[in-house]
Amino acid sequence: MKKDILSLIQQQMSTFSKGQRQIANYILNSYDKAAFMTANKLGKTVTVSESTVVRFAAELGFSGYPAMQKALQEMIRNKLTSIQRMEVSNDLIGTQDILSMVMQSDMEKIQMTMEQTDRQSFHESVQAIVGAKRLYVLGIRSSSSLSGFLSFYFRLIFDNVIHVDEATTIFEQIGRIGEGDVIIGISFPRYSQRTAKALNFARSQGATVIAITDSEESPVAQCAHHLLLAQSDMASFVDSLVAPLSMINALLVSVARQRSEEVSRTLENLEKIWTEDSVFVNPEDDL
Repeated sequence: MKKDILSLIQQQMSTFSKGQRQIANYILNSYDKAAFMTANKLGKTVTVSESTVVRFAAELGFSGYPAMQKALQEMIRNKLTSIQRMEVSNDLIGTQDILSMVMQSDMEKIQMTMEQTDRQSFHESVQAIVGAKRLYVLGIRSSSSLSGFLSFYFRLIFDNVIHVDEATTIFEQIGRIGEGDVIIGISFPRYSQRTAKALNFARSQGATVIAITDSEESPVAQCAHHLLLAQSDMASFVDSLVAPLSMINALLVSVARQRSEEVSRTLENLEKIWTEDSVFVNPEDDL
């Protein structure tokens, strides 16, 4: 983030009222929990009014409490350990129904992603992918499921797809990347250092970099020619990647529409092979 909120609080501590100092001290000591509290809950936790919390955010120079909360979340999201993530999540859930809360949160993240997506950047990403000489897809750790999904379907559209995985050294797999190539890097908190380094290398070799991540402050966003932002969240120690997957689905559909004839031919040939090899279950057959 551009503004170090903890340093800002420390610098202005002497100017705060008694209630504001209570808020400041709580944030400095428990910022991992404060970042995910509503203004009302934070106020109750430190025994001040919600309006005092809102004024505190304004005192720090933020447009409102949501802006301050977002600054806190961006600062800590990549710093929380798995244990801290679980503790924060447990505090947030409390006695609520877990199924309802998690699914509601996922729906909100998709809605936010849809509203905030830069359509021009999305369109330019599609054009870059369609025109790529070679197409590299990189995502490791929790993002590997997304990169694997994307690579699987891209291979039904293109014959130039290279899925960069963790089986061997990443730089061995992208060592020949260069001009005319496109690399799609997927990374969400806690951001992978290897992914960021690989994308920086790819850019230095003249490749076009597309980053799918959650924030403009993300390490992989810094080196991207085209940036696709999708909201992620913490569901206990688990990364909730529903919105990123929805973004990837939209990307696949858009690319496939531009290569519809090739996709149709490929699928027609594959259907014959799948039928001959009994790849899928036929409802009419006895199991």
